[in-house]
Amino acid sequence: MKAITITAPGGPEALTWTTVPDPEPGPGEIIIDVAAAGVNRADVLQRQGFYNPPPGTSPYLGLEVSGHISALGSGVVGWEVGQPVCALLTGGGYAERVAVPAGQVLPVPEGVSLADAAALPEVVATVWSNLFMGGGTATGSNVFMIAHLRPGETLLVHGGGSGIGTMAIQLAKAVGAKVVVTAGSPEKLARCAELGADVLIDYRTQDFVEELHRATDGAGADVILDIMGAKYLDRNVQALAVSGRLVVIGLQGGVKGELNLGALLAKRAAVMATTLRARPLEEKAAIVAAVREHVWPLVEGGTVRPVVDRTLPMPEAAEAHRLLESGAHVGKILLLAP
Repeated sequence: MKAITITAPGGPEALTWTTVPDPEPGPGEIIIDVAAAGVNRADVLQRQGFYNPPPGTSPYLGLEVSGHISALGSGVVGWEVGQPVCALLTGGGYAERVAVPAGQVLPVPEGVSLADAAALPEVVATVWSNLFMGGGTATGSNVFMIAHLRPGETLLVHGGGSGIGTMAIQLAKAVGAKVVVTAGSPEKLARCAELGADVLIDYRTQDFVEELHRATDGAGADVILDIMGAKYLDRNVQALAVSGRLVVIGLQGGVKGELNLGALLAKRAAVMATTLRARPLEEKAAIVAAVREHVWPLVEGGTVRPVVDRTLPMPEAAEAHRLLESGAHVGKILLLAP
């Protein structure tokens, strides 16, 4: 098969469409003939040499795909060859075929095209596992369901125009939360409003702490979903409500910041940070099962939808990375397999 490989850590030009060995299904695995793959910030970090895949997993980029099942490993039940599916991956999505544990595979939701389905697994699993309760876990507790956003609470989403942001807006509104977003242009904020965001903050011209407090009568945000990390740490704590929960899922603004523990104590608040890629297989399977139970009906009912900015041929992955790094997109960028 062909896949996008990295000639050496560096810029987008390091991505090459080349011939590699075909994957074979191990026990409990499914082979998917890829139709489309989602492009994520984690892919950029891996290309740059900062986010290597976990040991024993595919060395290729790509954390979500859609396509058709072409082979089943031993022990796989409930799936059929030829079935259209999408899947959450540990890696390997920028390729013509990929092997994935059966517990990370989802049916393509009714009403969603096969290509657009590739925009769902990573963002939905990330948002659902970090913001909401539900689904149960392999350990019998909700240890991976982090923030427990409840109806009537206020959620602040940084980067509302991103793939994560556009999904977080929709899911939070679906459960009855008030949504505040930051974005870097009036055009992006307008798209966030179309998706249901209640309060729009242009981080280039407005102070998000001041605007948030103005919009909540000084109460602040019950939950903050943050992609910036260190750069926003102090101001995020200022923005939290009493008993607020700050969930850090990205480090675009750096990895080391100063935390005011006094402010945190006074608010009885919490700061948490998570990743999805490195979770054990059983936790990923439990998250995917919860997504299928709780989110797929919302997608099939039209309440939640994938937001796709554009598609590009998979051999043009370098251009997709340039577009993602430019920040000019709203929602997801997808790569279509030849």
